[in-house]
Amino acid sequence: QVQLVESGGGLVQPGGSLRLSCAASGTIFSINDIGWYRQAPGKERDLVAVITSGGTTNYAESVKGRFTISRDNAKNRVSLQMNSLKPEDTAVYYCNADLIRGVGGIYRNVWGQGTQVTVSS
Repeated sequence: QVQLVESGGGLVQPGGSLRLSCAASGTIFSINDIGWYRQAPGKERDLVAVITSGGTTNYAESVKGRFTISRDNAKNRVSLQMNSLKPEDTAVYYCNADLIRGVGGIYRNVWGQGTQVTVSS
């Protein structure tokens, strides 16, 4: 069994920064694309940023230039550095991996439990 565990959320003032981390647990051989989604109250869950196993990144237009996604393949970890945060960034942030190859088999569309990010003065 594999799991994704997020950390690093919290309350921050507008203009501030936060760094989210997501660690994959279990015996893992490889992870394909991995990234972050967010869901604000009453809204759909939307893509924030994704990074491929080769390091190619893709960002939502609303976060380009402010957020940076990175991954450490050796540690099965992905991070999201969020700068210049705005109140509209407030949401629950979820880590997602589209495919994980582990000792137990292949796991598709794996989600973490989510971490709350609140941007408010």
